[in-house]
Amino acid sequence: MAHAALRRRRTRGSTEDTGELNLVPYLDILMNLIIFMLMSITGLASFGILNVTAPAYAGPEAAQPQGSQAEPRLQLSVHISREGLFISSNRAILGAEAAAPTEGGGRAPTLPRRADGSYDLPGLTQKMVSIKDAFPGESAIILVAEPDVSYETLVQVMDAVRETPGPARRLLFSDVQLGELLDG
Repeated sequence: MAHAALRRRRTRGSTEDTGELNLVPYLDILMNLIIFMLMSITGLASFGILNVTAPAYAGPEAAQPQGSQAEPRLQLSVHISREGLFISSNRAILGAEAAAPTEGGGRAPTLPRRADGSYDLPGLTQKMVSIKDAFPGESAIILVAEPDVSYETLVQVMDAVRETPGPARRLLFSDVQLGELLDG
């Protein structure tokens, strides 16, 4: 009889044998998933890396190799704006159409945007080929984009100035530097 009374007491509301929730296996699985995701992200990030150099903050004497007094560098730059692509260097704005001022007092872009709103990337590559033919020793170019230019457009312009498309690729300006658009 005592055994039956003890059994009834346990079944009526006693929580003595219910046990606790063991979270250790769930935490182990969660930690393994986090480590796996972090490792896969770092592995996949290497596929999307572009070779871009940041500007040097040393003085001008650090940029020139010692003992070489060659002709001044070209300092080629491409400015990506709403109107189109401006190609310039420390010597001039390239393209005869870029020298003429527009109605607003500014300069017309070297390669204006197309009627559908896209940039003339094949025309940019052709200009880069002609500049590379004139200055074969140059490999550096500075890209400057207005704030509303999309990242995709920046990468497409970067690809257009780095090499020619097609099976017979030709390396043009491989040392791409990103510049900052200053107000004023």
